[in-house]
Amino acid sequence: MFSSAKKGALKKDQIELGLWANWKQFALLVGINAFVGGMVGLERTIFPKFAAIEFGVTSKMAVLSFIVAFGISKALTNYFAGKFANQWGRKNLLLLGWFLAIPVPFILLSAQSWNWVVFANILLGIHQGLTWSSTVVMKIDLVGEKDRGLAMGLNEFAGYFAVGVVALLTGVIAERFGVRPYPFYLGILIAVVGFLLSLFFVSDTRAFVAKESAKARSTKLKNIFTETSFKDKTLSSITQAGLVNNLNDGMIWGLLPVFLLQLQYDTQTIGILASIYPMVWGISQLGTGKLSDLYAKKRMLFWGMLLQGLAILLIPINYTFWGLALILVILGLGTAIVYPTFLSAIAQATHPQQRAESIGAFRLWRDLGYAVGAIISGITADLLGVEYAILFVGLLTVLSSLVIQFRMPNAKASL
Repeated sequence: MFSSAKKGALKKDQIELGLWANWKQFALLVGINAFVGGMVGLERTIFPKFAAIEFGVTSKMAVLSFIVAFGISKALTNYFAGKFANQWGRKNLLLLGWFLAIPVPFILLSAQSWNWVVFANILLGIHQGLTWSSTVVMKIDLVGEKDRGLAMGLNEFAGYFAVGVVALLTGVIAERFGVRPYPFYLGILIAVVGFLLSLFFVSDTRAFVAKESAKARSTKLKNIFTETSFKDKTLSSITQAGLVNNLNDGMIWGLLPVFLLQLQYDTQTIGILASIYPMVWGISQLGTGKLSDLYAKKRMLFWGMLLQGLAILLIPINYTFWGLALILVILGLGTAIVYPTFLSAIAQATHPQQRAESIGAFRLWRDLGYAVGAIISGITADLLGVEYAILFVGLLTVLSSLVIQFRMPNAKASL
């Protein structure tokens, strides 16, 4: 499909597994994932106000419909990206994802109805599924077994730190110049640069999988999707926690700005608060990613999910800027503990040749959490109020930590 995809292929005698042996390509992929995260950051602060001012949309469920569209399209794309990564090539999927991202800011700039916004978020979800999945799998391919957690920490740091930075920038721009069009010009720049970097500088990594497979000790799964989703106690425990993690992230994405608007915070201050959680989440993964290589993954997943749940439960009873800022720091830390651990644990529990598909199945369920979270929190907020929606999601997150504690076997906790 893209003519330059084969030009970036590496010869067999050039292949050496390891982060430092492949640091140039690895660093490039980290940078590209920052651009991937930046595309989501465009919407993180301004969308509730954007919906109300530009389209008169005020229902919590209607406002959150864009997250439902994003979550479902991203989730399905994750699965197919993982399933076909070996056949189609990681780089081709990455390029297709960036190609589909380019129209998104233009649609948001010219949208005449809220349906246009929902459609833009379907494209954004497909873009995120293809590009984020590709960069994740390519980094895992490059580094081998030793530094998977560190690799995932660096990957997720870049993506979610960029989410926070762009969320902050769009909040500042919207406060000074309005919610449209200026914040979306930033999206055009991000999409074009991400596409060009991927086209001219990224090399495909399928050959690294073949080399690692020759020394693989993991047994192959009989049915990758069902084992990852339901049957294997280790993989399915990780998968349910991933779903709940993004369920609460979808709630924070959609309802935190609404909650802050109810407290009469201005757009710039909302941008500052909304950026704290993903920025702490991103930065902290520089440390937590490597920790997941050293400590029991079950323990990290349990404490990370529990910390998230407790932080969310505190949000509705704190109205001060500094109180909310502290809670969002704690939430970011909890998410940072689990996020790279999810991926490194899945990668180590599966055979290299099945890894991309297993990660795709995990990411299918994880990102369906966005849609589930938006639906649950939107309906609850419309019926009972935003505060009750936040509390309900916090409770679900605590329960998820208990599933990790009591279902995930100790024998595989340190994989």
